[in-house]
Amino acid sequence: MNTQKIQIQPIGIIHSPFKQLQNMPIQPKGAPDTTGTIEIFEQYAPGLTDLAGFSHIYLLYHFHHARETRLRVTPFMDTVTRGVYSTRAPVRPNHIGLSVVELLEVQQNILTIKGVDILDGTPLIDIKPYIEKFDHPQNTRSGWMNQDQKTINQKRSDNRFV
Repeated sequence: MNTQKIQIQPIGIIHSPFKQLQNMPIQPKGAPDTTGTIEIFEQYAPGLTDLAGFSHIYLLYHFHHARETRLRVTPFMDTVTRGVYSTRAPVRPNHIGLSVVELLEVQQNILTIKGVDILDGTPLIDIKPYIEKFDHPQNTRSGWMNQDQKTINQKRSDNRFV
């Protein structure tokens, strides 16, 4: 096993209306009309060329307020303890988050997004375009997660991962 330390640097900062971790939506589906912006650092702005043609993007970001790592957690949508890799909890070993958001506009180094469920000031690690022909698998399973869409949309975070 290669134990060389990996260095990942942010490429920008995500700005949202969410200033504290409590009572935030737990997924983009819980914030369908919430808009935010992403400030891409100038040296990475040339990488935004042609991004405006995509309706949605994946955001990979650092859960910068996560202070611990747990391999077993009780997720927001459940009362049963689960392995962290079967959840989207922020207390995972590398504290990396993932959201799919709608891309509304690209203006120089500023992206305007919709469906943001991310804490204001979160460091952005990477952006990838959502491509339906690549990313929309058929016949999927959601493991233990069996909540209905209304429950998912209304669920808000509490202090379990603060």
